[in-house]
Amino acid sequence: MHKCTVGMRMLAYGTSADMWDENFRIAETTTIECMKYFCKGVIENFGEKYLRRPTSEDTQRLLHIGEARGFPGMLGSLDCMHWQWKNCPVAWKGQYTRGDHKVPTIMIEAVASQDLWICHAFFGTAGSNNDINVLNRSPLFTQVLQGRAPEVQFTVNGTEYNMGYYLAYGIYPEWAAFVKTITLPQCEKDRLFAEHQDGAQKDAERAFGVLQARFAIIRSPACMWQMRSLTEIMYACVILHNMIVEDERDTYTVRYDHDYESEYDQTSTAPLIGFGHGPIHGFSRVLEIEDGRRDQDMHQRLKDDLVEHIWQRF
Repeated sequence: MHKCTVGMRMLAYGTSADMWDENFRIAETTTIECMKYFCKGVIENFGEKYLRRPTSEDTQRLLHIGEARGFPGMLGSLDCMHWQWKNCPVAWKGQYTRGDHKVPTIMIEAVASQDLWICHAFFGTAGSNNDINVLNRSPLFTQVLQGRAPEVQFTVNGTEYNMGYYLAYGIYPEWAAFVKTITLPQCEKDRLFAEHQDGAQKDAERAFGVLQARFAIIRSPACMWQMRSLTEIMYACVILHNMIVEDERDTYTVRYDHDYESEYDQTSTAPLIGFGHGPIHGFSRVLEIEDGRRDQDMHQRLKDDLVEHIWQRF
């Protein structure tokens, strides 16, 4: 318990390791070792549940929340965040530095819902990349391509769709899997849609802000030397964050039907940081799913239907 307390305080306060020597009588090197073991223990014991890909029950809950906000078929908000790497090796600094940040960073891609649950997290891409590069490496659509993702069926403005989508910013491609805002709305319908999309899209930014507020270690520049240690710290913080969200979900001002918040079936899930098994169907089917996900015409039709849906509803 003594060592776990030191590990939690390191994550929560983001202080130097020698700060706790006077209070806890633990040396600097032991404090760092305790934090590393604590993060590993959190991932090994709770990662299967709190870093899971959305199950059928999770998907139904996300769809229910999206429907209540005027976005049927929405699975969450997608965005990326940079974590400054203070002790990045000199030989790697150019690889991890981007012009607008000026310092080495590591990126995390996340999908968050309105209650700040992080249902997808992918960490470890060099900070010199942009959000599209991270998306190309991310396992966000792996289960969809494998045919293992829960089915999504929804209707917008009288049109039926069979693929969920994420709210995203303008840098993301115009795929059927993304719904972006209208940059220069020319009519009242477009302005209303842009207002609602911008408000719902900020869920991921809110989740990042709350995550950094709870765990100051990822708000401050990272002082570790090994990438593996930084990855374990980030995933441990995401797991603990999701634990808090699950515990406090019923206390939020905006509440939803509890039919979608039953107990989770851990036997049918896999950790999010793994890719799982290969496809369960032929390669031609994988290509067909990929073409449907990248369909720009469907992206435009879906956006037009959502504009009409929100206009009629609000």
